[in-house]
Amino acid sequence: MVFFAQIIIWVNVLMNAFGRFFLAPIAVLPGWLSNMIISAVTGLFLLVIFKYTSNQRAIGKIRDDIKAHMLALKLFRDSISVTLHAEVRIFKGAFLLLFHAIPPMLVMILPVSLLLAQMSLWYQSRPLLPGELAVMTVKLNDNVEGNWPTVNVEPTSAAEVTVGPVRVLSKGEICWEIKALENGKHHITLNVNRHQIEKDLAIGDGFMRVSSTRPALNWANILMNPAEKPFAPDSIVQSVTIDYPDRLSKTSGADWWLIYFFIASMVFAFISRPFLKVRI
Repeated sequence: MVFFAQIIIWVNVLMNAFGRFFLAPIAVLPGWLSNMIISAVTGLFLLVIFKYTSNQRAIGKIRDDIKAHMLALKLFRDSISVTLHAEVRIFKGAFLLLFHAIPPMLVMILPVSLLLAQMSLWYQSRPLLPGELAVMTVKLNDNVEGNWPTVNVEPTSAAEVTVGPVRVLSKGEICWEIKALENGKHHITLNVNRHQIEKDLAIGDGFMRVSSTRPALNWANILMNPAEKPFAPDSIVQSVTIDYPDRLSKTSGADWWLIYFFIASMVFAFISRPFLKVRI
């Protein structure tokens, strides 16, 4: 699992470069428009992947067979034997179509997951506004137990600590309430037993890449939080999280952006299917 996590870290380096450059128009475009453009391009890209990773000839034969038996249902509806035979063949064809969709789905799942992780940095949460409060939580390694480290937040012009540190013994967490002060992309530095660690901090209006969590060395956490370097397994600190507010929008806000993305990408793929001669 550590090796798999390391592979995702390497891939995230490339995806972060991709996200900063190719998704940069999100910062200036309306949210619905930027999400629609990304959805359209993704729908076309996935359609091409499906075309060249699926057995198009077999899918075509299955679809023709389904159409033939659906026609038989209309022409011979008075014949029970013909109707039952046609229904069985139609259900069999539907199952075979699902079976032929498995290889392209396996090819698509990783690039789509990586893209969604990059999009979530833009759409899921919004940056803090100057004067706004948020909770920052440090999750400690389970091996720390009663021997808690000394953890301090170093002063910065970007934010100030208003409450904390508050130790939650049952969860192995240390919390602070911080107040955003200065627009921009910043780092909060924590001093942990004289060792410094950093956490990204986004303050401003509009669309910015917002990394809510610097994760532990776990492949799932790294996949969902790609922007910051994960902590080593033996690190005293396992994660640092800032509780950013959800972005409010039906097309480019928390959770809704994902629904909008899938619907729009499927619509564009469906519209483009005849032009690219793809059988699904």
